[in-house]
Order: sequence, then structure tokens, then C-alpha cells
Amino acid sequence: MGNTPLLNQLIKSPKSKIVDFLIENKGMDFTKKDVAEGAGISRASLFNYWDELELYGIIRTKRKFGKTKLYTLDSQNIITKRILDLEKALISKSLEKASRNPF
Repeated sequence: MGNTPLLNQLIKSPKSKIVDFLIENKGMDFTKKDVAEGAGISRASLFNYWDELELYGIIRTKRKFGKTKLYTLDSQNIITKRILDLEKALISKSLEKASRNPF
């Protein structure tokens, strides 16, 4: 899986990788273990940033099954909306650049 334009523009920190994974899989829900694996980071790294991402409302609990919680990107959150806007702008620029230089 390649990096999205957003990740290419930002420092490739574990926090960025978490957000990038959730953006790539917007609308889907995951366990914390799934997020760590999908983002290519350790569970320890995930736990270092998880509370902050929840605090800012970038991620939210979508469902619960007993003790298991499933999380998703909160696309209604203002911060998340701005991140998604940035992602769209970067994709647009990449496509524009590619169309000028097809080879």
C-alpha cells in the first residue's frame, strides 16, 4: 500500500500513520489492534497517541461488543474535515502535476 499525498507531506510519525490509515479506510471501523497493524506501527506507539486523537475528536468509538470497542475516523469533526480537505487538495495537485508530465 502506497503513501497518500497527505502522509508524503507530513512527518511520518506514528500519529500521522494512524490518521492516514483511518483516512484510507474512512467509514470502516477497527479495533486498536487493527489500527496499529494497518498503520504499520507497534501497539505501544498506538497507545502513546490514542488519547490525544480521541481528545481532539479525530477518532471516535463506533460500536462495542462486550469489552471490545471498534473505532472509526470521525468525519464530522471540524479538525478531521480540515485534514480531509487538505488530503483532497494534495490529491488534486498530484493529479494536475501528473497530467502535465504523463511520463
